Amino acid sequence: MSVTPNQWRRVRTSVPVVLGRLLDLVEDAPPDRAATAHWTVADTMAHLCGVAAMGLSLVRGAPPDLPVPGLLDLRRRTTVDTISVMNAEVLRHFTERRLPVLADRLRADVEEVLRAVGETGPEHEVSWLGGARLPVTGLLAHLLNELNIHSWDIARALGRRWIVDPADAALFVDLFLVDMTRRSYGRLLDRDAPARPGRISVNFRHPFGPEVTLALVDGRVSVEPPDPRPDVRLSFDPATFTLMLFGRVHRVRAVLARKLSVGGRRPWLLPVFLRTMRMPS
Repeated sequence: MSVTPNQWRRVRTSVPVVLGRLLDLVEDAPPDRAATAHWTVADTMAHLCGVAAMGLSLVRGAPPDLPVPGLLDLRRRTTVDTISVMNAEVLRHFTERRLPVLADRLRADVEEVLRAVGETGPEHEVSWLGGARLPVTGLLAHLLNELNIHSWDIARALGRRWIVDPADAALFVDLFLVDMTRRSYGRLLDRDAPARPGRISVNFRHPFGPEVTLALVDGRVSVEPPDPRPDVRLSFDPATFTLMLFGRVHRVRAVLARKLSVGGRRPWLLPVFLRTMRMPS
């Protein structure tokens, strides 16, 4: 098994805890308050409802309970660079913006997701965006990260502070990012630019799990045994790292705060690696 019993227990425990904090946060929030450059608080909650609904559909093996024409085909064709298109389509057709209604739906769907994955077990695999292969542990880690990232957005809009537990953020790195790469990320990282020839190895190190090496070889990323002399060595606080990956924290700020350190034989190759191993921001 690629997931430990502690990770399996933690991800199922953390999702409802973070959800509860989010629901407390939005209970008296103004729905029209801008949470991001393009989304209000209500839009952000509707987006999270869409994430939970699609996750539940994957675990159940049924179409998502969302009024979006052609959503299954759109999900299959989606890449990192077109996730915004899919998100926009979901928000365009899923028009509910009443916060109490959205909160009730999100709570109910997350409860169903947790119940469903409890029945399947941690190694049950689903076909995710772009044909990526993902175990349900990774699906939960992604849901947990979405709850944290967008709660951070809402809290900032309300003038409040949102704390991301670094042990929870580590689950996103280990169970989603690394495990999906190990299995297959399908077309998720496809891009129009020509593939860079050669090999770049990057070691990822954080306090909550073993060091992992990801290697970019001729345009494809794979998980390799730990490289004793990697091109790039990343040591990081997982909470800061995930916020940085999704454009909420600048890389320079993370380095200056000593939440991210970059070393290795050829650390200047990190931006090249991240142009392929990227996240939507």
